[in-house]
Amino acid sequence: MKFKQGLFLLFFQLVIVSFFGQETATKSSSIVLLSTKAEYIVDEEITLEFSSDKDVPFQLYCANSYGSTIIEPIISNQNIKFKIPRFLTKKRGAFSWKTINSEANIYGNITILPQQQPATIETYLGPPSIDAGESDYTMLVVIPTDSLDNPILDNSKVDVKHQFLKSEKKEPILTDKLIGFKNIYSPLKSGRMIISSESYGLNSKEFDINVMPAIATNFKLFVKRNHEYADGNQITTFFTSVIRDKNKNIISDGSYIEFYITNKKGNILKTVGTTINGVAHAKIIHPDFEDNWKVKAFFIGISESDILEINYKKVIENYTVLFKDNNRNIKVGPLKSFMNQIIPDGLSVKLSIYKDNKLIKEFFKESNKGFANFYLDPNIFENDLYKIIIEAAEIKKEFKSFKLW
Repeated sequence: MKFKQGLFLLFFQLVIVSFFGQETATKSSSIVLLSTKAEYIVDEEITLEFSSDKDVPFQLYCANSYGSTIIEPIISNQNIKFKIPRFLTKKRGAFSWKTINSEANIYGNITILPQQQPATIETYLGPPSIDAGESDYTMLVVIPTDSLDNPILDNSKVDVKHQFLKSEKKEPILTDKLIGFKNIYSPLKSGRMIISSESYGLNSKEFDINVMPAIATNFKLFVKRNHEYADGNQITTFFTSVIRDKNKNIISDGSYIEFYITNKKGNILKTVGTTINGVAHAKIIHPDFEDNWKVKAFFIGISESDILEINYKKVIENYTVLFKDNNRNIKVGPLKSFMNQIIPDGLSVKLSIYKDNKLIKEFFKESNKGFANFYLDPNIFENDLYKIIIEAAEIKKEFKSFKLW
């Protein structure tokens, strides 16, 4: 029994050894690669040559980033050649190949290098505007490419040139992963910067960067007026000092400045102006009554001025009121200004009518040639006793038990 088992094991071992011997023989290749070159320049002719002791032809499968294809052989005696199509050799990078329909598959890689002399320089620059002060920057990206639009080799030199005011600089950089790039920081002063690049004697076009003033700092506020009387006619002009950034650059023309005015009643008025050469002007009409203004200007969200306080003197000390035609025609005036002259047209005059201490109607008129006229229509105001209050230049005149008939 043991003899039979030993005989069986010996037979099994012989079968296993015979099988592996056959597998090795099958996998041993009769195809030999004769081509030894592993690097080519783009658009260079590539031919792979093999020798084979078999008459059975095989094919070559090729692939790169452009795509893949199967190539038929050119057979001459025992030499087999494969000519790689030109469309696969125009792209830099790795090129892979593999034999198919052969006893054993042979495969390999070829590196296709770009032409080192660039034909074009692709250049990208942004942002187009940066703030002065050496903290903001724009980025220049340069891609030198050969005549077939392949980026040239890594570690290729590119000169970055930039000019600003009286300064000219040239700084070398090296390409890495197909591109070269550089951060160009802003100078302290504002102005226009010119940037270009050069690689192996080939120059890019010119690019412009606007170096804008940085964030404005606080500023002062001033006032100009013909006189200080509250005549409701003349114009007061507010203007700022020259608004600059922290590096003394004048801020950009057209910057929007808002002027807020708080009067003695707590009401807020507003006027606006835009900067020219760093100075903003804003105008507003004088009040028509004695007042005190506190003015402050804002470059909204950025900077502000100090508080400017100005006073307006009372221009009208008194005026007369004349009643005619059963008190229904009311003439206010003459309204005279600070030199006893007739006040300019447009002074607001208000007439309020009360019945049983309840306001029933208000009229507003603007002065004309020093007078304001009101008419109380009998179809609206019946014959009766009323209270009338007249206001002009914050001077009130009250008439109680005012009779209309």
